[in-house]
Amino acid sequence: MSMNDPLGDMLTRIRNAQMRGKSTVITPASKLRAWVLDVLQDEGYIRSYEKTTGADGHPALNISLKYFEGTPVIREVKRVSKPGRRVYMGVKDIPSVRNGLGVSIVSTPKGVMSDAAARSANVGGEVLCTVF
Repeated sequence: MSMNDPLGDMLTRIRNAQMRGKSTVITPASKLRAWVLDVLQDEGYIRSYEKTTGADGHPALNISLKYFEGTPVIREVKRVSKPGRRVYMGVKDIPSVRNGLGVSIVSTPKGVMSDAAARSANVGGEVLCTVF
């Protein structure tokens, strides 16, 4: 069965695993997912991730989740741009999440980056998701 929104699937897997208190979660691998995980790791929302091979032989990503005093570091993750409705914003329109406490992940011509990095590079693009 084909998947329409692979990034949304990964974010949902992370959200569900954190609600259950899991330390790791496995998701199918793709370049976009790895780039988003790079941003989440740089911003301190996950411990790390590594490329592995799943039980079916396909490439997978093993994500180590991060907790602080027993509560998940990621309190809220929302998909902004969806396959049915893409959301593109210029550099001046990129939203700040919770007055800068959260992060927006933006796909730009210079790569996938956080909202602060996109503003400093003076590029806009597709707002993939917001994390708080």
